[in-house]
Parts: sequence; C-alpha cells; structure tokens
Amino acid sequence: MHDISDLERRGIPGVFVASDPFRDAAEIQSTALGIDAARVFVPHPIQDRTDAEMTALADHAIEAIVAALTGPA
Repeated sequence: MHDISDLERRGIPGVFVASDPFRDAAEIQSTALGIDAARVFVPHPIQDRTDAEMTALADHAIEAIVAALTGPA
C-alpha cells in the first residue's frame, strides 16, 4: 500500500493487488494513509503456487487490473 501511495502522490497510477484475506488490512491501511487506492483481490494462497497457476491467476485478474487503472477515479 505504501508503494501505491507513493506512486499516486507522484501522479503515476497504480493498482494494489493482494489475496482475499488481506481485504480488511488493505482498507485499514488505506484509511490510515489517507488514500483511496485502486485495488484488486485474487484468490489465496499465493506463495506456493506453480508458475502455471500464477499465470492463470494473472490472466484471470488482468481485466480487473486494467479497468482499475483506466476507469473513473
């Protein structure tokens, strides 16, 4: 969230991507930082996925990420 906050302050659009269990933490940290960062959540877990599984996860999330970058603020 700090990285997205820094990018947004510099005028560079970004999207925070995290797995589902981090929804509440993202909301709390976003509020604490005073930003309303675009965010996309993906299925959990992430760390033990194979390369093929990560590619499929990214393929599934890409439309939401692009929409978050290009849609209304």
